[in-house]
Amino acid sequence: MTLLTREDVRRMSDNGTRGPVVVNRGEVLTPGAKDWLAAHKIQAVYPAGGDAHIAPPDTPQYRTLSGALLHEKPEHMTHLRGNVLVPKNHPRIAFRGMIDALEAEILLTQQASAAYPALVAELEEVLSFVRNFIRCDVLEEPLGEVKLCGYTADQLREYSHYPDKHLNQPHFLPSHTDGAALLAVNRLRTLARRTELAAYAAFTDADGAVTRGDIILGLNRLSSLLWIMMIKLKGGQYERC
Repeated sequence: MTLLTREDVRRMSDNGTRGPVVVNRGEVLTPGAKDWLAAHKIQAVYPAGGDAHIAPPDTPQYRTLSGALLHEKPEHMTHLRGNVLVPKNHPRIAFRGMIDALEAEILLTQQASAAYPALVAELEEVLSFVRNFIRCDVLEEPLGEVKLCGYTADQLREYSHYPDKHLNQPHFLPSHTDGAALLAVNRLRTLARRTELAAYAAFTDADGAVTRGDIILGLNRLSSLLWIMMIKLKGGQYERC
């Protein structure tokens, strides 16, 4: 049985900014950990069942992917899921870092787009979509149907490939003379593309097979949506306040 302490759940939830905390079979939360989760309104989930008993203090708290048991978390390692530790340069940890960066960039893009209320609202939908990726990774849940800002996955691909046909605005290369909102969305689009590459590295097995095609597809269609936003900005299709 593995003991999850207050410090463990704090790290597993990125200091209370993410949830839920996954408690796997054979893992238990200390009273301090439960109190901390409750105070920060972070849910604990038990995908394989769990109980409330506390493990003896000499029980190893962590394990690695190779099966090694550890009493303390080394500084060069971090949580993959539950009490499973991996090196901080593990591809899935790198992917989660890119999601963090993507969320931060969305907020800055909303700030730069304040003159376009409809665009800010669409970016809020994008933010909710992006924040779901960590949950899907940690809990190994499917991403589900991709539908963003009224577009299906197929429409996102079609409209971004043929904007002159669907949006009356041809493809273009951004310029420094374009507005701040358009340039901010363009920068966000490039980060979404890099996040897709990080996902590909994180979710490709030793044989080269993709294990989370849904996540990769979702990020691909996200970059398509951001290009559509740029097209609409270029064509004056967002009303300014």
